[in-house]
Amino acid sequence: MYRIALVASGAVAAVAGACVFAFGAITPAHADAGNARGELTQSLTLLDAGNYSAARLHAQRAIKADPNWGLAHAVLARAYLALGDGTSAEGELDRARDDGFDRGRAHQLYAHAALLEGDPDRALAEAAKAQPRFAGYAVRVAALALAAKGHSPEGEALLDRLLDANPEGGAGWADLGRIRFAAGNVAGAIDATTRAVAASPNNLAALTLRGELVRAQYGLVAALPWFEAALSRDAYYYDALIDYAATLGDVGRYQDMLAATRKALDARPDDARAYYLQAVLAARAGQYDLARTLLTRTANTLGDVPGVRLLGGMLAYQAGAYQQAIDQWSALANQQPMNLTAKRLLGLATLRAGDARGALAALRPAALRGDADSYTLTLVARAFEQSGERAWAAPYLDRSFWPARPGAAPFGTDDTPAALTATAAAQPNEPVARLSAVRGLLEAGNQNGALGEAQAITRILPGAPAAWLALGDTLAAMGRFADAARAYTRAADIRFDEPTMLRMVDALDRAGQRPAALDALTKFLSQNPQSIAAQRIAAHWQIAGGQYDDAIDTLEGLRQQLGDGDSALLAELAFAYTGDGDADTGRSYAKAAYALAPMNPAATDAYGWALYQLGKTDLALQLFQKAVAIAPGDATLRWHLGQALGDLNRSGEAAAQIRAALADPGFTDRTAATAALKALST
Repeated sequence: MYRIALVASGAVAAVAGACVFAFGAITPAHADAGNARGELTQSLTLLDAGNYSAARLHAQRAIKADPNWGLAHAVLARAYLALGDGTSAEGELDRARDDGFDRGRAHQLYAHAALLEGDPDRALAEAAKAQPRFAGYAVRVAALALAAKGHSPEGEALLDRLLDANPEGGAGWADLGRIRFAAGNVAGAIDATTRAVAASPNNLAALTLRGELVRAQYGLVAALPWFEAALSRDAYYYDALIDYAATLGDVGRYQDMLAATRKALDARPDDARAYYLQAVLAARAGQYDLARTLLTRTANTLGDVPGVRLLGGMLAYQAGAYQQAIDQWSALANQQPMNLTAKRLLGLATLRAGDARGALAALRPAALRGDADSYTLTLVARAFEQSGERAWAAPYLDRSFWPARPGAAPFGTDDTPAALTATAAAQPNEPVARLSAVRGLLEAGNQNGALGEAQAITRILPGAPAAWLALGDTLAAMGRFADAARAYTRAADIRFDEPTMLRMVDALDRAGQRPAALDALTKFLSQNPQSIAAQRIAAHWQIAGGQYDDAIDTLEGLRQQLGDGDSALLAELAFAYTGDGDADTGRSYAKAAYALAPMNPAATDAYGWALYQLGKTDLALQLFQKAVAIAPGDATLRWHLGQALGDLNRSGEAAAQIRAALADPGFTDRTAATAALKALST
């Protein structure tokens, strides 16, 4: 097959590879032959133009004009294959055979249909029977079938040889891109799909995959034109419609998202993915009964998809069906052991169901991290209280009021570092094994060993963003933030998603490169305007930069999304309004934040700062003292306390607090603090 593929001229063209059936040699047998021939010619033209849905329609019309014309059934099968419908394609191929079409010229089509039906073994068997003139198409199907069986390197090798002989084969480049993307080689996939689109601009699969990759590489907004390009050729191309709808939803264009899902259902009635996206949309709008109804239509097809499990658990929890929520989120946590959200939700549902021990088991991996969020820690404390162990509850409740500790450890692993390292050594070219070794070595405190493994992974698979993230995480754990930022930047060049952005921005900021961090954050937000994490960081920096109006706009938008139960958000709003000269509104938000989390130093300080700006220095002093007692290492809290003490003529105490603030190299308000300290000493 290799030799045949290498000499096949033009065999991998999207339409020619499937539909060169000696059109003029096989003619309709019935009186309506002219009409049938015209419809089939139109169908082939539309296939070449990338309008697969219209091509299917014209092939069906040709069959209506001459029901027993085998070639028309074969062309209709090709249209179904282009649309991803293997079952219908195989049915039409059987009809073509029964009506005289030579089955020997359809092995590559049968192979493609079998692959779409989830039978890669039969696809390989059929591809091996393909005639030499269709060998390119057969090689492509064989490569995809090998990848489906878990043999991606062998599949890539097949396509590499094919493309060496025919570098302009756009369909082959598109298939290579899909295999590389599935294998985690995102950079290689980007290169392949770029070539695919250049060689075959009407290849809808290539355009859609390019959209997926652009979404990962640059962001949501940048991906939309690629999906639109595919849909401009075929408005009912299902794969593009589904990806387009999901991307529109993430951008916040919900009406357009709904329209796209309805078109997807026109293309494939009762399609599970379209119903899932509609269920997500309904849940976002608070229409939970409708969301549940829509989600039930996906159970038989998408029941084990992580997003479906997440949504299903949320809808069950909202309805008070805690055991159903537990079942969904437990399956999700087992499916994605590193998913913190899944573990937190599982702990919440288990606690609400009255199983405190089960909740502790679910929450323990997240609660032991240094960067555990306050909500998780509060849930753990409540679980201990519910089980009667109040002594254990107190430390977790105390921690919930403190800022997260830096240097969070990764999730633990049941294997020893030695075992993980041995596994990696036995499989030197297996990146997954080496990633596990990095995690284990970091857990054991062997940072140099982890660094060596992480560097090796980037050499094995430089196109995989996970490799650069592992290197960046290792360097960050070593305190080498500038180097970590460079590694994260390499990852972001390939896939600029939220986890990569958060790592990159944090590392740049810790390395003293705030302008570069701000630039990265701004670029991410321009493509992902709905990102809550990015908006939080932006608002915090806007306050720090004195851009209070902008901060208020950002934070009020977040409050509309998250509600009034987030003390950190309310505290930031208090600072923004107070900084903007509206201390009364600032006090209202600060008071609400303090009521939610009276032991949170940020909420306490925000309340004190608003009161201080209103001239209520005595009351503010008490709150500042409390904030410093909770978080004595925070320079800003000491600076605020020093100002209040100075205004109350307690100069010695004020000077001590301001000196403590200035001793922190990360303290930013140095000019004002230095001037205040000088004034106190004169």
